[in-house]
Order: sequence, then structure tokens, then C-alpha cells
Amino acid sequence: MEYQERYAQWLQDSCIDEKTKEELKSIANDEKEIKERFYKELEFGTGGLRGIIGAGSNRLNLYTVGKATQGLANYIKAQGTSKMGVAIAYDSRNMSPEFAQEAGLVLAGNGIPVYIYSSLRPVPMLSFAVRQLKCTAGIVVTASHNPPEYNGYKVYWEDGAQVVSPRDQDIIVQVNLVSEYGEIQKITLEQAMTQGLYHILGEELDVQYYEKALEQRIRPEITETMGEKLRIVYTPLHGAGNIPVRHVLEKAGYKNVFVVEKQELPDGNFSTVGSPNPEDPKVFALAQELARKEKAHIILGTDPDCDRIGVMILQPDGEYIPLSGNTIGVLLTEYILASRKEKHTLPNNGMVIETIVSTKMINPICATYGVEVMEVLTGFKFIGEKIKEFEKTKKNTYIFGFEESYGCLIGTHARDKDAVVAPLLFCEMVAYYEQQGKTIYEGLMELYEKYGYYQEEVKSVTLKGLDGLEKIQKIMKEFREYTPLSFGDKKVIWAKDYKNQIFENIETGEKEKSPLPVADVLSYTLEGGEWICIRPSGTEPKLKFYMGAKGNS
Repeated sequence: MEYQERYAQWLQDSCIDEKTKEELKSIANDEKEIKERFYKELEFGTGGLRGIIGAGSNRLNLYTVGKATQGLANYIKAQGTSKMGVAIAYDSRNMSPEFAQEAGLVLAGNGIPVYIYSSLRPVPMLSFAVRQLKCTAGIVVTASHNPPEYNGYKVYWEDGAQVVSPRDQDIIVQVNLVSEYGEIQKITLEQAMTQGLYHILGEELDVQYYEKALEQRIRPEITETMGEKLRIVYTPLHGAGNIPVRHVLEKAGYKNVFVVEKQELPDGNFSTVGSPNPEDPKVFALAQELARKEKAHIILGTDPDCDRIGVMILQPDGEYIPLSGNTIGVLLTEYILASRKEKHTLPNNGMVIETIVSTKMINPICATYGVEVMEVLTGFKFIGEKIKEFEKTKKNTYIFGFEESYGCLIGTHARDKDAVVAPLLFCEMVAYYEQQGKTIYEGLMELYEKYGYYQEEVKSVTLKGLDGLEKIQKIMKEFREYTPLSFGDKKVIWAKDYKNQIFENIETGEKEKSPLPVADVLSYTLEGGEWICIRPSGTEPKLKFYMGAKGNS
């Protein structure tokens, strides 16, 4: 269907409300805007939906959310698990409460019980709720760290992790079969409540989650001596982390937690930062001001759905520097393994999981403690999938998992990135170093001296809209057709194509099959051990270039 035809269809559809039609009429003379909004249906991808909020088939609105939820409901009914119900949470983004309620009322209209939070909650709390309530599925309404014009919708399954193959593909099929908005079965909130299908989650579940979060501490006794000495600045970046992060830090015994006041309360426009991404040091400008004033040891920040953590630490010159997601992962891995070894709680079949675009520094660290490392594709759902597998086979015990994109999970209470527990463990680690008479910066330098000076970088090229999508596809196609023989003066030794599933040694011609599922990723290992990885982002209009190297100083 052509975009103009789809545009006309929305204007004529009796299911579309007048306010939405008025928004669409206002762009009647803007061909480019009509094309952007209607050149396709907003795709329900392997993780769910993500898009710009607004009217149109390629936008996130009540209709595209309703269509996706109807497809999910059809899938759940086909599985025969309707009675188990679905848990729903949402963050501070614009339209998040409305989209969450819309999803709930569509599920209720299909006879599926809904358990929905009364106010914003982090991703890990939804993951925990799905498991605790024994739901068949979960939904989080969020666009993570995207700019304010975006929102999204992530789907979880009964294990508390985001859906993986083949289930994700099966759900996509069901969503795509819903061709008309008139097929959406929805009831009113009053009807849903009367029929006992719409349940508001109370504080009892929060208390249970906080108990599990606090159980992840390795040295809970550390705050007896360090609880009043450690000075922490925290910013929730207008998101869902404000109450949970402060609560667990307070319960753990940290007395000096200073919150950035202007970024404390929910704000879907993220007015102090624009794009609420803890990967971007610019979002910590206000936090740094507060940290200098309060002489803080550490700055912490979480994104709107509180599944990613950003950290800044104090250098010897008195300036705060940001840590990469890789560095956060490395520091926590060393601390967790060393502490558990000391306390004799390190399992002999322990496993640390990272993604194929994360730091290789993790390998020598884990080798030192006799712990295995497993690489999975980008996306925390693949780490969640492995935790489930370990529980079944008992072959390995999950210890820690992280991504370069500032997400990690300590414990198995949740099955997605947890930026409520991560600040708790990071503060414990900083307190431990301080107790030993070292700063966290000095601790990091010791790790580099011990394991090697690893450095990683990510370069993102933003290519928006239909033109951008075509450009991204063209670039990936050209890399596949013409394998680079070198980058700079470094020869390519291995070229790995995760889409075609072939790994080739360029020097010998030797070929191997990829051990991981199909993904649109290309990776190159260079002669000195350096590496480069290229992949389109699954959540943003970006082509991402990851690279890593190891030096001696």
C-alpha cells in the first residue's frame, strides 16, 4: 500500500478519533511528512515497538499500541496461558501512562487479566513482577534513553526476560495479522475493573523487590564504617529511578546521597538534558556542579526506565571523568569475583556473560578467578535467555552479565538490566576501595596494570527517516560484498558475518559457522588483536561502529 493511500485510509477510518484526524489534516500539504508517517507500518520488532509519538501508521499512538497489544493477546490466547495474566509498567515519557492503560484495556478486552503499576516503575521491577506474579507476559512502556519525541513498548515472557526467538517471531506474525484497527478488542476501564480483569499493583510487590535488591550486596557490613563517609551524587534524569535507587541506598546505610534537584521529578520532555542518555557525559553537567559543592566521591545517573547506569568518578586532579559501560562492567566484574572468592561464595562452575561488542578485558579477569566467559549477541534478552538455560541444565551458575551500553545485572531476581541494584553494588565497591585507602580511580589504574590497558570506543552515525534506513542498508551491503583486507595499517585476520553465519580467516581461507543466532552484524579481528564491529541499532536510526584495542600504558 502506498503512503498516500494509507494516509487517506486513516482519515476515512471510523475507528480513528477526530482529534487524531485533525492532526493528520494539518499536514495535508506536506508530502514529506505524510511519507515519513505513512510509508510503512510501525514495525513490531524482536523487542517490541519504538517510534516517534504522533498520528500515523509509522508513529507510536493509541492505535499502533492497540494493534500490537491485540496481536500479543491473540498469541497469548493461542498459547492457552490467558489466565496467568500480563504485568505492565511504564516510565516518565510523554504518553507512557496512556499507552500502558491502552495496552491493559485491550488485554482485558480479550479476557486476559492485567496487573498494572499505579505510577512509573523501572524495567527491573517489571521483570521481577512478571516472575513474582507468575504472569505469562509483561509489557514496559518506554523508549529507554531515546530523545523525548520517542516512546516504545517492550514485551517480556514468563521468565521475566524480553522475548527471544522463535517466540518473538511468532508474536510478530500475530501482530502483522491484525490488519484493521477495528479488530482491536477493547473494553472501558470501568468494565475491566468490574470484571476483575484490571488490577492495580500496590507497595507489597515493591517491598519484595527491594528485599531481593538488597540481598545482592556482597559486603553489607561495609556501611557500618563507610555509610557516613561515602558522599554520593545521584540523578534520575527525570525518570523512574528516583524513588527506587534512593530507597535501596538509604536502606543499605548510605547517609550522604545528594540528588540533583532539577532532575529529580518526572519530566517527559527531559527539559534539562534533551536526550536522557547516561552514556552522554553532557547529561551530568548539573550533577558535576552538585558533586563539586558536596565533595562527592562518585556521581551516578540512571536513564528514564532505570535499566542503564552512568557513572563519573573523581580523578587525582579533582575533576570528574565519565566511565564507559565497558569500564563499569570491568570494575564490577573484578569486585564481584574478588569479593566472592574471599568470602568463599564463588561457584566452581561460575559464568560471566557479555555481548560480542563488549570489552575483551573481561577474559583475563575471569581467567584469574577460574570463571568462564560467554559472549552473546547484542541485547540483554540474550543474557536473560542464558540465565534460564543455566537454571535448567545446572551446567553453569550465573554470576554477572553486562553490555557495553551501560547495562548490567547482578543476581537473578530480574532478567533484564537492573539500574537499581547496579548503583547499590557500585557504591559498595567505591566504599570498599576507600576503606582500603584507595580511590576508585586508583583501583581502576591497578586493574589496567594487572590485566593490560584495554580501550574501547563506539561511533554512531545517525541516519533518520526512510532515506537514512536505505543508507544504512546500503552501507551494510557494501561491507558484505567487499570485505576490507585492512583497517589503516592493520590487516584483517578474521571477517565474521553474523547474518550469513560465516566466519572466514582472510589469510588461510578457513571458514567456520557462527555459534550464535542470525543478526545483522559484521565483525573484524585485526592482526594485533584489535577488533571492529558494525551493526545497525535495533532501537534508533543509527549505524554503530564498535572498536577495541589493548596497549601497554
